[in-house]
Amino acid sequence: MAKKKQSDFALWVEGARLRTLPLAVAPIIAATGAAFAMQAFNLTKTLLALAVALFLQIGVNYANDYSDGIRGTDSNRVGPLRLTASGSFQPRTVKLVAFGFLGLGALAGFVLVIITALWWLLAVGAVAVLAAWFYTGGKKPYGYAGLGELVVFIFFGLVAVVGTVYVQAPELFKLPETWMVVLPVAVGLGLYASAVLMINNIRDIETDAPVGKKTLAVRVGKKFAKGIYLVMIWVPLAIDWTYLKINLIPAFTFPFALVLLLLPLTLIVLTARTPKENILALKLTSNAALIYSLLVALGLWKLV
Repeated sequence: MAKKKQSDFALWVEGARLRTLPLAVAPIIAATGAAFAMQAFNLTKTLLALAVALFLQIGVNYANDYSDGIRGTDSNRVGPLRLTASGSFQPRTVKLVAFGFLGLGALAGFVLVIITALWWLLAVGAVAVLAAWFYTGGKKPYGYAGLGELVVFIFFGLVAVVGTVYVQAPELFKLPETWMVVLPVAVGLGLYASAVLMINNIRDIETDAPVGKKTLAVRVGKKFAKGIYLVMIWVPLAIDWTYLKINLIPAFTFPFALVLLLLPLTLIVLTARTPKENILALKLTSNAALIYSLLVALGLWKLV
């Protein structure tokens, strides 16, 4: 019995898709650098924002597992184990676990709202939870309509970065200088998060198209999808270069070290011919998002 419980736990850990968690952590790290640069860092608020991001990310992973599993989308997919499609657990169990993690994310967000007294953020949190569920859930999931990358850009970039800084120093957002620091960071992280989803969907084109999952990759085709992906991973560095040229934030030169990862990543994506080859690209893209956030945070701390 103990062995079976340990095996079940391992399955749930795999189903949580831990390799996607850097996407939740990266915006918080970058936002922390921005908060330090503006001398507004608050540890408690940052940890609560991190809890919201992690719980929602795990929740949406389980929710996708459930929704794609009952639709039959995951039946022939190449990649990590799917709890529902593999029959490892009952669909209802996977759905309840997904709701549990989404609920924990909502609870952490509610505590953050209480601390900050920014009650209108409850609406933002509600929309985030609904977006997590309806990516593949409901009768008309937006992930099946090619809108996944756009929503990921908004929530993993703009909302996550701007929101984490805003709850620590809302008064500073009245100053243009604040937006000049925070917005490029948010855009860069949003693009990397979208790139992770894009390469994931490029991998799954052959299995998504027959079941009616019309992701952006399916809609534009593999060739153009790869082009969009490459734009997503290189544009953040172009943003940094622009800021360097106009001498607004010289510390943004730090992320240029990421080129050492992006060059081989670009080669892998351009030469990949099978879904399995894109799995490595997916892992590296997720790592690139985390490295980008760390380098940006280091650069911003130099401004203090």
